[in-house]
Amino acid sequence: MKKALLLVNQHSRKGKNLLSQATVKLQALGFDLIVESTNRADQISDTIRRHQNQVELVIVGGGDGTLNCAIEGLIDTKLPLGILPMGTANDLARTLKIPTDLSAACQLIASGKVRLIDLGWVNGQHFFNVASLGLSVQITQRLTKDAKQRWGVLAYAFTALQTIWESRPFRAQINVNNQCFNVKTIQIAIGNGRYYGGGMTVAEDATIDDRRLDLYSLETKHRWEIIALLPAMRQGNHNSWPNVRALHAQEFEINTSKRRPINTDGEITTQTPAIFRVIPQALAVIAPA
Repeated sequence: MKKALLLVNQHSRKGKNLLSQATVKLQALGFDLIVESTNRADQISDTIRRHQNQVELVIVGGGDGTLNCAIEGLIDTKLPLGILPMGTANDLARTLKIPTDLSAACQLIASGKVRLIDLGWVNGQHFFNVASLGLSVQITQRLTKDAKQRWGVLAYAFTALQTIWESRPFRAQINVNNQCFNVKTIQIAIGNGRYYGGGMTVAEDATIDDRRLDLYSLETKHRWEIIALLPAMRQGNHNSWPNVRALHAQEFEINTSKRRPINTDGEITTQTPAIFRVIPQALAVIAPA
C-alpha cells in the first residue's frame, strides 16, 4: 500500500466538492492517505515538508496557483507529484495531458508513471507554466475569484477583452545570449511549459522538458491587432506574426525604466529588473510519458 499525502485547496473551483470523492477513489486504488485540506495556499510547502518522512508521494488537488505553492516543498523533499486538476484553467495538467476527469486522474496517479519536468525560475520564484509582465499582469489584477468560480475559463477571455482596451505599451530591454533588444511592447511572456492563461499556447513546439524558455513580446501598434492575434495565441503560431518577437534561450534578463510587476503561474510574485532561467529536470511528476 502506497503512502501518500493528499492536499486539496478548498478555495479552488471544485476543491470542496471533490475532496471526499478523491479520498474514496484513491483509497479504493490502494493508497494509504494522509489528508490535509488547506484554506491557505502559502502553507502547502510547509505541510509537504512536515510529512516528508511519512509518505512516498504528494497528491495536490487544485489549480495552477495551488500547484505553484507546492513547488518549494516538492524541491526540498524530492517527493514525486500527482495532480488532481480542480482549478479554473488547469494549464499544467493540460501541458502534461493529465485528464480533468477525477476518476481518470486518480487512475493515472495509481499507474505511477513518473517523468521529470523542467521548472522556470525568476528572481528566486519558481514557476511551471509562464512568467509575464504587461497585459497579463493587468488581467490577473482584474480577474476576481468570483468571476473564475462563475465563468470558469471564459472568465479569462472576458477579462482579457476588457483589459486590452485599457492597456498601454511600455519600454523594456531584453538581454539574451549576448544580444540586447530594446522594445516597445504590450506584453512579454516567458514560458517553461506549453499552456497558460486558460489554454493559450506559449509556442507551437514548446514542451515542459525541452530545457529551454520560450519568450514572446507583443509589439503591436494597435489594440485591434491584439484581438486579431488571440486565435493564433491559442494555437501557438502567433510567433510567425509581424510585430511579435519570439526568442528561445536558457536565460533572459529584462529591465524596464520603472519597476513592473511580474506574474508567475497566475500570481503576482516579483518585479523587474528580472533574471529568468530554466532549471532542467527539476521535478518528478506522475504523468503520461
